[in-house]
Amino acid sequence: MIRLVTTSHQFPLRLKPTLMKSFLPKLLLPSLLLAFPAASLAEVDFAHQVMPVLQEHCAECHTGKKKKGGLAMNTRAELLEGSEFGDVVTSGDAADSLMIELIHSTDDDEWMPPKGPRLNPQEIAILEKWINEGMKWDESIRLGKSAWQPPLKPRQVKLPAAQQGREHPIDRILDADMKKREQSPPVAATDAAFIRRATLDVHGLLPTPDELASFLADTEPKKRESHVRKLLANDVSYADHWLTMWNDLLRNDYTGTGYITKGRQQITGWLYQALKENKPYDQFVRELIAPTPESAGFINGIKWRGDVNASQTREIQFSQNISQVFLGINMKCASCHDSFIDNWKLEEAYNLAAIFSDKPLELNRCDKPTGKMAKPKWIFPELGDIDPKAPKEERLKQLAGLMTHPENGRLTRTVVNRIWERLMGRGIVHPVDAMDAEPWNEDLLDYLACRFAEDGYDLRSFIGFVMSSKAYQSRSVILKKEPGEDYRYAGPLAKRMTAEQFVDSVWQVLGAHPKKATAKVDRKPKDPAAKSLPVRVSLVESDFLTRSLGRPNRDQVVTTRPRDLTTLQAIDLANGDQLAGYLSMGAKALQQKGMGAQELIDWLYRHSLSRPLASGEQKVLEEIINVNTAADASGQAHAIEDLLWLVFMQPEFQIIR
Repeated sequence: MIRLVTTSHQFPLRLKPTLMKSFLPKLLLPSLLLAFPAASLAEVDFAHQVMPVLQEHCAECHTGKKKKGGLAMNTRAELLEGSEFGDVVTSGDAADSLMIELIHSTDDDEWMPPKGPRLNPQEIAILEKWINEGMKWDESIRLGKSAWQPPLKPRQVKLPAAQQGREHPIDRILDADMKKREQSPPVAATDAAFIRRATLDVHGLLPTPDELASFLADTEPKKRESHVRKLLANDVSYADHWLTMWNDLLRNDYTGTGYITKGRQQITGWLYQALKENKPYDQFVRELIAPTPESAGFINGIKWRGDVNASQTREIQFSQNISQVFLGINMKCASCHDSFIDNWKLEEAYNLAAIFSDKPLELNRCDKPTGKMAKPKWIFPELGDIDPKAPKEERLKQLAGLMTHPENGRLTRTVVNRIWERLMGRGIVHPVDAMDAEPWNEDLLDYLACRFAEDGYDLRSFIGFVMSSKAYQSRSVILKKEPGEDYRYAGPLAKRMTAEQFVDSVWQVLGAHPKKATAKVDRKPKDPAAKSLPVRVSLVESDFLTRSLGRPNRDQVVTTRPRDLTTLQAIDLANGDQLAGYLSMGAKALQQKGMGAQELIDWLYRHSLSRPLASGEQKVLEEIINVNTAADASGQAHAIEDLLWLVFMQPEFQIIR
């Protein structure tokens, strides 16, 4: 057995030496190299180290509408634009940055800041290191208000004229934007790429070879839209897949912190049924904020064992969680002190928490009591407010009504932005929890939010609406690096499979599903003639493999998972016992089907990659795995197992393109 050696561990690499010698240089090594990012020392923490320095010494003159010397510093992009004197910072080179030069200056007429205390050596060192590291700046954080401010109420958008017969509203908005930038719309994805992407996006599964062949043979002009409707009509597979996103958002799980001590309550049954029956989103939200016993686990949060700081109490969890999930607002910073990353105040976070509190709630600043009491109050009083004298149950009902108020455009913008990000690879506002940030296409966001409300807050219909656009059905874009603030649509972005999609797809190809689900849910399909479906990853407890691939513990709200493959994930994919066990059992099951080498390889490629083998691949794979009918049973199983490793480790398998 070959062993992969790191500085502190040895990992058995489960490929035969002969296979390693012939295969690694051709296919696997480039994939592994891409999967292992270069190691780096600890970077400067922008939010907690850089932002306080900028706020104390620079904000007075260079934020909001103030642009002393022509310099604005509300965002990274504004800082990089420079001032009337030219560039102020050179990303990656602090020594060449005017900002650092002026901070060090001893000339009374030029040093910065011109008033107030000078920066101390530690603060200067932080700024220099930050600039040298490339000025990483979380896009959800703004030093001050820029000219654009997020609206609260819905805004009706007049659609631009259709171009080249592209009548879909999404295409009309995006085509008009691309025309201004003198950019042509992206070309359509192939039918094979479309069906694979659509099936993974709606069901979290791969299309079978039969489904692929049937779709490719269909000559109907509207077959893509018809297929999307067919996928969305499968209520069980839809709920199985989208349960993952909502479990992450609502921090619902089957095991973990709080469940053993009864300090936490599942909402799995309620949530699964809500997805399966396609509960309207406004009703969905109301039942979470003013809950039934089955849905109360979300707002009740987690009762942590032992002493916790003031920002981790159940009341403050409530304030943080409903703000983040439903409004895309970060109240975590404001739960300790007035936020220095946006405009929310400590008092606003506590007033929202007081709606949920059973007793008077005292404000704590940085975990120290202030003597000031919170008042149950909604953060957007222009829509109405809470009766502070009403009992808790009534206050929650009032809050549920305000949250789903027809004029609360923040609710609809937030959810359509989340779904757009899931389908298209990047939100219209990015990150999706930074809904105070300016969208890259405000008309698109507002149109979708209004359309969603007008269509009855129908989540499944909205997913179908996005997927029926030429924009969704276009060839995907593979980016070499994360786009910056200048991002504009040029096609859907290729996405990594989630942990659940990856393992579900492996199980699907190998027929290796577990026999029993952990989640107690009703999976009976609407159609009584439909077959019962295999257990899915979303319905079982997390394990080492799914956790290493990014499934979170869900102690906190998780709205996006890491996109980059880590070293741990690459090692576990290549060497983990769990995946190796699946592939070993799957190889034996495939062996029993009695397929020859060519038939097996072709079937596996069509099922896993939704395409036939390219010219030359057949010969290389047959040479590598040496599958032949003359081999003994053990040799055949090992050869098939090697083939499975080769396919599942390819980026082409793991990417939704």
